[in-house]
Amino acid sequence: MFLPAEIIPILMHFRPAFQERTYGKVVELVIGTVLARGRRTVTSALRVLGKGQAHNWSKYHHVLNRARWSGLTVSRLLLELIVATFVGSGAIVTIAVDETLERRWGPQIRSCGHWRDSCASSKRLSVSSRGLRWLVFALVVQVPWSEYAVALPFLSVLLTTPKVSAKLGKRHKTVAQVTGQVVIWLRRTLAGSPIHLVGDGAYAVIELGLLCQRCQVTLVAPLRLDARLFEPPYRPPTKRRGRPPLVGARLPNLAALAVSSTTRWQRSCVAWYAATTAVMDWTTGTALWYSTGTPPLPIRWILVRDPSGKKATRAFFSTDLQQSPVAMMQAFVVRWSLEVTFEESRAHLGVETQRQWSDLAIARTTPALFGLFSLVVLMTNALQPTQAVPCEQTAWYAKPYPTFHDCLRLVRRCIWRQRLFQTSGLPPDLRKFSPELFDHLLSAVCY
Repeated sequence: MFLPAEIIPILMHFRPAFQERTYGKVVELVIGTVLARGRRTVTSALRVLGKGQAHNWSKYHHVLNRARWSGLTVSRLLLELIVATFVGSGAIVTIAVDETLERRWGPQIRSCGHWRDSCASSKRLSVSSRGLRWLVFALVVQVPWSEYAVALPFLSVLLTTPKVSAKLGKRHKTVAQVTGQVVIWLRRTLAGSPIHLVGDGAYAVIELGLLCQRCQVTLVAPLRLDARLFEPPYRPPTKRRGRPPLVGARLPNLAALAVSSTTRWQRSCVAWYAATTAVMDWTTGTALWYSTGTPPLPIRWILVRDPSGKKATRAFFSTDLQQSPVAMMQAFVVRWSLEVTFEESRAHLGVETQRQWSDLAIARTTPALFGLFSLVVLMTNALQPTQAVPCEQTAWYAKPYPTFHDCLRLVRRCIWRQRLFQTSGLPPDLRKFSPELFDHLLSAVCY
């Protein structure tokens, strides 16, 4: 397969994870999925590559449902490639984590369960949908061609409900427990690098915070306004009988602190959503977050309010007691880029359109599509290392910065140009290609 010279090293980075025969088919499936439009199935990738009449078409399905390769190894290679490309030496590695629902049906998909559908639910109404729930970890980076932070997924873990776990004969694990396992893997993979893990309220768990502190990973997440916060325990100079106390006196709730007239607020201009800035008031402190049955967790908390009163007062915490309050707020703001990644993956990479029902194929296909989002960004950076990414403009929509759709368009254009004109010896203004290639191009555009 003829590919642009800039893309080949990116794909070669993953060659150690596959056998020789499997790797060739993986490259074809990746390129075919990038070029395909509509549903992202194996047959769609084969059609767009001109392999609609290939006799060994079933071998490409075996890559997902039968071949021996480790998804965790591929995730490690992808994470190392993203860090080496976009993160400087010694810089903080910011990782956003969140769950997303892949709506799927069919009695043969055994891992399906009923989950709360965030898109269809509201504050007053909770709607559940049947599907697969994925726990996605993404590295938040700043790309050269945009002012917006981009979340690049590198690892996706399938979650199951307690009922489905019992049906499959597996021990049920909560979101915090699965995240804790990934935190251990992250520390082992990125040994020596400072890691910041940013999540929403589902990750505000004392046990997860304690694990992050042991692994030297900073956890930033929202904090309930009625969280039980305590002072450090008093240590008497002489030893007393009985067990030493775990915590000291109870501190006022953050909800009471937010309306108290004695609270001292500070004002800062922080980076906000949509590459804007916002003026926010905040107050901070340190405390022990404690719940019966668990050891206390030392945290730095921050209470944030809007001076204009339009936004609700919120609280956040960090397991790093020395982290600045402004850095905590900005870390939580960049977490929203992962939601943008979910939407872009559904709109342009066909997430929820795949049709596998094999357990192994299901566990591999959706993480591969999320990982393909990161690959497209990496390919764009390799194709345009110093120049700006061309941004398609229309009369009714002026875009200040390129979006993922523009990155995908650039990669597709370079691949098609390489595939169609790699053997032409004519001048650049006069190119010829065979009737077979012409029919292939028409099929890819019109099918």
